[in-house]
Amino acid sequence: MIKFDLANKVAIITGGAQGFGFAMSERFIQSGAKVIMWDIDEGAAKKAKKKINSENLSYKILDVLNSENINKNLKEIENQFNKIDIFINNAGIAGVNTTVANYPLDEWNKVINLNLNSVFYCCKAVVPFMEKNNYGRIVNIASIAGKEGNPNASAYSSSKAGVIALTKSLGKELAQKNIAVNCVTPAAAKTRIFDQMTEEHINYMLSKIPRNKFAKVEELASLVTWLASEENSFSTGAVFDLSGGRATY
Repeated sequence: MIKFDLANKVAIITGGAQGFGFAMSERFIQSGAKVIMWDIDEGAAKKAKKKINSENLSYKILDVLNSENINKNLKEIENQFNKIDIFINNAGIAGVNTTVANYPLDEWNKVINLNLNSVFYCCKAVVPFMEKNNYGRIVNIASIAGKEGNPNASAYSSSKAGVIALTKSLGKELAQKNIAVNCVTPAAAKTRIFDQMTEEHINYMLSKIPRNKFAKVEELASLVTWLASEENSFSTGAVFDLSGGRATY
């Protein structure tokens, strides 16, 4: 394993206790960072903390749709560590698999809120802390669905397309500062999010991947660790594919 240097960096990972989030939390710890997992599932957070077993790992049970709590916790983290270096927006849900005509309005709002609005809330809140220290790395976890649009997954696809656009906008806004903002667009990986999908939709996603296999969470963690490091001193407002050959642009 290549070790990217995150020594003494303070990182927050939303949805950090499971799936992609857990893999990133583990990789960041191995790279020397101090990691705070924000997750809404206390059971998963406790298991993640026990499994990784590092004094540099902690967690906070937090709803990323609560902007007041986001700001409160950021201030607490800054008071503890005197800085916030890295923020990973990873929390998200798949939503139901059905057509646009049949998509429930409350489900649409739920997916857009968690997958897109929460990313905006967190970015809006954390940027001033990074500007104060003239350093920051923000990585937003989008999806290849945000580029191509998966049928029967309109809310998920739309939310991830929004994350891509938000990343590009914020990256340009901060381009003159030492703050990089990028996003990753992975193809599907076998995580708990599959529990929210139909078998038909899972098979559809696999059929679109030329490598004919799903992504591994460790592969995404490796890419994100580099994006979150000082080595990534130039790329910003960019989209990094992890699609097994599916991406066409």
